[in-house]
Amino acid sequence: MALASLPMYDHAELEDATDGWWQGLARAFRARGLAGVPAALARGSRHDDWSAPDLLLSQTCGYPLVNAFAGRLRLVATPVYLVPHCRGASYRSLVLVADGSSVAALEGLRGARAVINARDSHSGFNALRAAVAPLSRGGRFFGVVVESGNHLESLLMVKRGEADVCAVDCVSHALWQDTMPAAVAGVRVLATTAHAPGLPYVTAAGRGESEVEALRRGLLDAVADPELAAARRRLRIGGFEVLPLAAYDRIHAFERLARRHGYEDIA
Repeated sequence: MALASLPMYDHAELEDATDGWWQGLARAFRARGLAGVPAALARGSRHDDWSAPDLLLSQTCGYPLVNAFAGRLRLVATPVYLVPHCRGASYRSLVLVADGSSVAALEGLRGARAVINARDSHSGFNALRAAVAPLSRGGRFFGVVVESGNHLESLLMVKRGEADVCAVDCVSHALWQDTMPAAVAGVRVLATTAHAPGLPYVTAAGRGESEVEALRRGLLDAVADPELAAARRRLRIGGFEVLPLAAYDRIHAFERLARRHGYEDIA
């Protein structure tokens, strides 16, 4: 049996919708002739899932796709999320500060306490680094930078006054507004980052062309399945785009911008 996981937006409040979406995907994949489709999603270490040679389908961030997992994952398709700040299969990060913050622009964050979710995240690290890089001086901009481990904890640290700013992807933010509006109350959007290709659905690098094509056709079948309308609506999934892997060089463009300004790491 192959392995499947959808870890990137699998919030506790949406597990039932994610499971329902997977059940529909699994039916569509089997109907397209794929063998070994698992009955349920794995919910272990996403990095272990992405490393598994029998991975059938997962979702990853664009940053590990083109960095740590380059050549180990194969791009299948990129979801189109029906949320503000998305444009087709691309998305932005939201730079968040507390409602009571007096900061009115990115420049006002000089010397502030920043929190990132992880250094292998485009939306919480790479995009924020690029946004403030032109404002940096001598490789520094923030006063302190800490890691939270996940986007929601970053937001909550800002809300609690333990940090001054964070960046979260606009899809997560919209899903939290849907499912836990009290959690996002108390923070506001200061700025948005540039667009980047969204979080892609991927498979193991060893999968052949026929399998990848069956996965893509199965995804399109699931998007058109009326029985999955409620799950798609709750997950804000409106469709999929098949992007070339080269589209994700946009992730590296954010890195290159930061380097041009001498801002190698977020500091």
